[in-house]
Amino acid sequence: MTSRYINPYTDFGFKKLFGEEGSKHLLKDFLNELLPKKYTIAELTFNNNEQLGDNKYERNSVFDIHCTGVDKTVFIVEMQKAKINYFKDRAIFYTTFPIRNMAEKGDWDFNLKPVFCIAILDFEFHNEERKQSDHISYVELKDQYCQKFYDKLAYIFIEMPKFNKNENELKNHFDKWLYFLKNLENFAAIPEILNEPVFKEGFKKAEIANFNKNQLIEYERSLKNYWDATAMIKTAFDDGKLEGIQEGIENEKKLTIEKTKQTAIIMYSDGFTIEQIVKYTDLGEEEVKKLIGDINNKEQV
Repeated sequence: MTSRYINPYTDFGFKKLFGEEGSKHLLKDFLNELLPKKYTIAELTFNNNEQLGDNKYERNSVFDIHCTGVDKTVFIVEMQKAKINYFKDRAIFYTTFPIRNMAEKGDWDFNLKPVFCIAILDFEFHNEERKQSDHISYVELKDQYCQKFYDKLAYIFIEMPKFNKNENELKNHFDKWLYFLKNLENFAAIPEILNEPVFKEGFKKAEIANFNKNQLIEYERSLKNYWDATAMIKTAFDDGKLEGIQEGIENEKKLTIEKTKQTAIIMYSDGFTIEQIVKYTDLGEEEVKKLIGDINNKEQV
């Protein structure tokens, strides 16, 4: 490694900047610049990413960062390195977890707290129906007249490849944040335009020389995973057959199967019958019975 600062697109780098207790003020500053002013964050509490589901069988459904404001507004923030199938579906699926967790025992009036899903993407959507070059997409529920139907669920997608501003083109504080994230690994020193307390703290967190041995090993492993993922995608595009990499296909199949099984487990825990689970997941009846048997066996241990 010859870079002075970490690559923020790695799992380690992203969580180092935004996902630690000591980085909480950095995340708060970033979100306050991105969100509508009425959702200004006074304080944040990090939640245990392994507790998003209703039970222990849902704990693999996690995000990079999951936190809550003092008013109980939920923020889910993740860095997505490569384009995957059904990414939008996944974002919507994951927001169901904090919503379900808001249900209270006894009498409850269904008054939900706002939920924001923020995804920083190292790729473009390539949606032919969306021609504009905006690098930020703010998605809400609207009716057929484009009137806001519900204002407590929103998805914000930041397509980093579309952010190409130079230093002299930065117009506001959030532009500086994106400039910081996009160029962090390539900075040799703190540029004058980012010579502000919040960014200086970010540079301090990101400086590789400050890592201990274990952190360095963890970062190197995370960086290698990022390089491998990037190389696989690049090779696929160069060959003109993204779907043609056998390893990628097999990994995608495995992920799909695991997600389907997780969905089946959630459905079972919510009271769905075996027949209903088979119908809605396309899993075989014997496979569903085996999953249920495994659940019951674990609960008895």
